[in-house]
Amino acid sequence: MDSITILTLYRTMLLMRRFEEEAARAYTERKIGGFLHLYNGQEAVGAGVIQALREDDYVVTAYRDHAQYLARGGTARAGMAELFGKATGCSKGRGGSMHFFNAETRFMGGHGIVGAHVPLAAGLAFASKYREESSITACFLGDGAVNIGPFHEGLCLASVWDLPVLYIVENNFYAMGTPVTRATGKQEVAVRADGYEVKRKTVDGYDVFATYQEAAEAISYVRDQQKPMLLEFFTYRYRGHSMADPAKYRTKEEVREWQERRDPITVLENRIQQEFPDLANKLEEIRTKVEEEVADAVEFAETSPEPDPETVGDYTYV
Repeated sequence: MDSITILTLYRTMLLMRRFEEEAARAYTERKIGGFLHLYNGQEAVGAGVIQALREDDYVVTAYRDHAQYLARGGTARAGMAELFGKATGCSKGRGGSMHFFNAETRFMGGHGIVGAHVPLAAGLAFASKYREESSITACFLGDGAVNIGPFHEGLCLASVWDLPVLYIVENNFYAMGTPVTRATGKQEVAVRADGYEVKRKTVDGYDVFATYQEAAEAISYVRDQQKPMLLEFFTYRYRGHSMADPAKYRTKEEVREWQERRDPITVLENRIQQEFPDLANKLEEIRTKVEEEVADAVEFAETSPEPDPETVGDYTYV
């Protein structure tokens, strides 16, 4: 892996973490309303997969979407402004936390209904195939979504029509407050792909080098073979399902063990220092710039205007 990719992955993951931490702070200060689902702990998955994509590929995801939006090139300013419900937000202040969107980077939105975006990913992939384009669609979803009807419908369509879509299941072991083993009977959920003869693989998702490499191989398969694939990553979210969830269904010791032994940012920092010592002196500079970027985003969001009530009908198509 070249130095530019390594440092880009580090910057992306750090930006994800600091953006979410500042969002959490603003939420507790009642500057952000509604639900707020944070990505802390899962950064290696979103950063690694999206880094392996091409610019002409599509990304669609669920409601835990801020970090993937940032990884796909969305600005921290527009993202934070959206959380604050401002007109300068990436969805013009109309979408909020669960509905980030950026057509310029082909980030086709976060979606608030569990599993409902899986068939949409099949539709995006169908469009690419119909137009004879080489772009693919990356669809992120959680382990809880594999029990939802649209997941099976989307996977079936992708299989029947040989659609170039990569389904990325972020298995963080809890569907809201329900352990995955109590909902599916098994820790590994990728086996659901077998029923549709879709190629699958399950890997650990805390080492961004591994997630990037596994994603690159899966993306090549989907693009070259014009067939779907499901890639499951074992990962872990540090906070509750949302900011409204105190996460009493797991112990503090369990969370602490993941943070101390498998924190994706710490793992990457250690690997850089041990395997790429010539890059280690650049980490502090990246940290400083990320802090400045996030602070600027918060200030931008706080000072941006509210949406004009007279524009309430804009962007309404039905």
